[in-house]
Amino acid sequence: MTILWADDEIDLLKPHIMFLNAKGYEVVTACSGADALAMAAERPFDLIILDENMPGISGLETLARIKQSLPQIPVIMITKSEEENIMDQAVGSKIADYLIKPVNPSQILLSIKKTLHSGDLVNNRATDDYRREWPELTAAINSASSIDHWKELYRRLVYRQTELSDAGSTNMDEMLAMQIAEADREFSKFVVRNYGEWVERVMADPADTSVPLLSPTVMRRKVFPILDRGEKLFFVLIDNFRLDQWTTVRPLLSRFFTVDDDDLYCSILPTATQYARNAIFSGLMPSAIARMFPDLWVDEEADESKNINESPLVATLFDRYRRNVKFSYHKLNDSAGADRLLRDLPSLAANDLNIVVINFIDMLSHARTESKMIRELASTDAAYRSLTESWFRHSATLDLLAAIAARGYRVVITTDHGTVRVDNPVKVVGDRNTNTNLRYKLGKHLTYNPRQVYEVKQPERFGLPSTGVATTYIFATSRDFFAYPNNYNYYVQYYDGTFQHGGISMEEMLVPVITLSAKQ
Repeated sequence: MTILWADDEIDLLKPHIMFLNAKGYEVVTACSGADALAMAAERPFDLIILDENMPGISGLETLARIKQSLPQIPVIMITKSEEENIMDQAVGSKIADYLIKPVNPSQILLSIKKTLHSGDLVNNRATDDYRREWPELTAAINSASSIDHWKELYRRLVYRQTELSDAGSTNMDEMLAMQIAEADREFSKFVVRNYGEWVERVMADPADTSVPLLSPTVMRRKVFPILDRGEKLFFVLIDNFRLDQWTTVRPLLSRFFTVDDDDLYCSILPTATQYARNAIFSGLMPSAIARMFPDLWVDEEADESKNINESPLVATLFDRYRRNVKFSYHKLNDSAGADRLLRDLPSLAANDLNIVVINFIDMLSHARTESKMIRELASTDAAYRSLTESWFRHSATLDLLAAIAARGYRVVITTDHGTVRVDNPVKVVGDRNTNTNLRYKLGKHLTYNPRQVYEVKQPERFGLPSTGVATTYIFATSRDFFAYPNNYNYYVQYYDGTFQHGGISMEEMLVPVITLSAKQ
């Protein structure tokens, strides 16, 4: 690699240059900013090192001209001055690094490696770290026996997934994808063995903290304690929000909030808005909602939206626990809605609790299935995370959360369920009244292979509404999705690789619930 080093005392730097030559770098020297600009215009360089204090054209002016004409070349600035103003100007010009004289050859080499080779170094480190951890992760997959084990394992897998993704192309991506798929298969078996008991216990005693945190107990265990301390709270539910997406947007919120509690809870089945979100807001399993508040429960076959009664369900929750909580409810489907809520923020100050439901990621998930363009943009989990980060960074949602932090609110961010990328079709036959979800089905006349699904023939025992005597629910596990025999090949091809929810997987069921405090 070729480096241009401009310094009016370049003769004094010969030991540094010889050191870099010995490390394999070709160093071309210049004695002034004007010479550096002329040389950079004549031949390509991989890196430019600039002294800040040079006669004639200063280092900062040289930097500005380089950034204007050759913005792709990274620049390291070296200076004798420790003035903050000079540092601010240099950093503001997007330099690669800033060093203060005197510098030794090792400092220069470290800065060059960080600038030119960080991608390769990060790639190699991420690959080596995952290669070393692979046996541990495999052992953890085979031995996980509690929900806490699975939470910790899922966090480790997502961390490795994002590390390899951030490192760029590695030869470990495919191996990790296979390991996550294996973890999903084992997690599905774990849920099948334990889910019925969890639901029975939470229906018998919602206060039992030995039961895994499930959708109906999120408000009781995460929201009530904050309200009991007299703190003002925003409860922000981002539909279809996965753990890997949270890790992607978390740095954007670090400017405004500190994380007090970064937890995962287990979404109920079906991992779909109608069931899981209504369970959160009511504090009840779906069967109890349908029985106690039939006017607020919307059946599968109904034409209207399945989540139109969320605010009344929140009211029933507080009434049932005899809590006098003044709250508001807002559903945001676009940036205009977030802008309106941002303008109305002062009027919400009198409330104890403000609930905000954000639907963008759910809309993105559905658009990815239906739109060829969105499918291309989010062709992988990494691309899906990137789209989420881009939306969050540039959306009014981030502005809204920043404004909430400025007012000193506590915030709980969570979701109703996640989503999983499916790739294995399972044949199911149903009548015309069978619901259309690809990850769960319910009906009276379903035909399927029971060894390929999680079968629930007693819906009430699992907290699910029954539409008749013979109602059966079936759930897809791991990466499976349901397909009808009619036009089978067409629909398999259409839905293969899409993000779906409703069934059993770590991505759908183990979802974030985070408590944030505003930075002062």
